Amino acid sequence: MQISKAFIDDLLFKEECYRIIGIGMKIHSTLGKRFNEVVYKDAMEIECKKANIPDEREKQFNIRYQRIILRHKFIADFFVFDSIIFRSEGHLATSSNDNFKQTLNYLKTSQVKLGILINFGEDKLNFKRIICSY
Repeated sequence: MQISKAFIDDLLFKEECYRIIGIGMKIHSTLGKRFNEVVYKDAMEIECKKANIPDEREKQFNIRYQRIILRHKFIADFFVFDSIIFRSEGHLATSSNDNFKQTLNYLKTSQVKLGILINFGEDKLNFKRIICSY
């Protein structure tokens, strides 16, 4: 039996995504769209703690080049539930496509399967679930 990609996309960390996006909505409805990205990260850190969501803020991931670990690392805004890279954006002017590509690159590099990208800089909370199959 072959499982469809749509089925996998729907099930991959569904409950965890629901919780993270819900926190994003709460933060956006409270703070609005006026702040720098770091303010939303501070609020996210507080809300994760209140919700008992395991999180690591500014988690560093190694980058490999031809089987060699490079000296520099990439830093994910948050690594939640030990399985999801969460990235936040605070500005409307930031290109959604560029952020999507950067998040996808983070997923490929880290071998993490799911990323959540939230842009707090718009009138309505804008979020994307990004799944990487390597």
